[in-house]
Amino acid sequence: MDLSVVIAQGSDGWEVAVRAEQLGYKTAWFEDSQMVAADPIALMAVAAMKTSKIKLATGVLIPSNRIAPQTANSFATLNNLAPGRIAMGIGTGFSGRRAMGHGPVKVDDIRTYIKTINGLLRGDMVEWEFEDKLRKIAFLHPDDGIINTSDKVPTYIAAQGPRMRALVAELKTDWINIHSNLESAQSDMDDMEAAWRHAGNQSDTFKRAIVTAGLPLLDGEAADCPKAIRQGGPLAAVVFHNMMEAQQHGSLGTGSLGETEAVSKYRRLYESYQPSDARYLSLHRGHALFVREDEAEFITGDLIRRATMTRPIDAVRERIQALERIGYDELSVIIHPGDDDMLERWTDVMAKV
Repeated sequence: MDLSVVIAQGSDGWEVAVRAEQLGYKTAWFEDSQMVAADPIALMAVAAMKTSKIKLATGVLIPSNRIAPQTANSFATLNNLAPGRIAMGIGTGFSGRRAMGHGPVKVDDIRTYIKTINGLLRGDMVEWEFEDKLRKIAFLHPDDGIINTSDKVPTYIAAQGPRMRALVAELKTDWINIHSNLESAQSDMDDMEAAWRHAGNQSDTFKRAIVTAGLPLLDGEAADCPKAIRQGGPLAAVVFHNMMEAQQHGSLGTGSLGETEAVSKYRRLYESYQPSDARYLSLHRGHALFVREDEAEFITGDLIRRATMTRPIDAVRERIQALERIGYDELSVIIHPGDDDMLERWTDVMAKV
């Protein structure tokens, strides 16, 4: 099982990719969340110039952020800087859209978006609708060294729901899942493979990455220690963020706590945010980066254990082995700023899996 890193932070995120390459990581995935983290395309360009082996990918790109021809140009340009090392992870959008008060991108729009980009990256002429006009477009200088359309740019779709998994199978792309627990990881895999077979594909022909976060605990460390809160807390907080907006935008699939006393109290906090028509501005501050002071009391050791892979190192190794048996071939861990040894710690974990 390959080990990769998800980078969601500031403009120094490329440095994580450099260190990850030195440690043997497969891929550096850069989050696309324009109101939260630094721009992934810019960071990938710097990382492409500073590395030579590690794959560089969006983790994951949100279609509404960029028109399809510009996205195709970005990947073709990156592919010229790092030939054969670029991949496009794409999804419906979570923090990148909810931080602006919007729900997920529609599946049909994602289908068209991917087809347009992949067609252009193959060097094809494609039809693209823009400003209510359908026009034929193509790269005009594909062979002049300006861009690279020769080396393939794989597509990974982040798919938690049945329609998105059907899209993975229809377009024959690779797949990204979010880890919560082993039961869900197994049922998600069963559903994805069923969709893949239903589309008439051979089940062993797509790659399966799963994303997690957390702290592999050393002796003396607890799930609510400061380091565990820095590394596992942000993803644990997403459980609350998701629940606050589930009725309005649907659920991401991060799990629900039910309407417990803690959830009711968090909801009162959420309803206190101003302006009342833009509570998402406060809710998503720190999303995937850090735990806000006003929500810190809700991010308990128990929640961090439930929402992330925070547990003793031997238990983490057992969990990874179980995920590999289920069929996942890549574990992508979110590394949060504040702890310089996290890449090394995950490398040590994987060394004995």
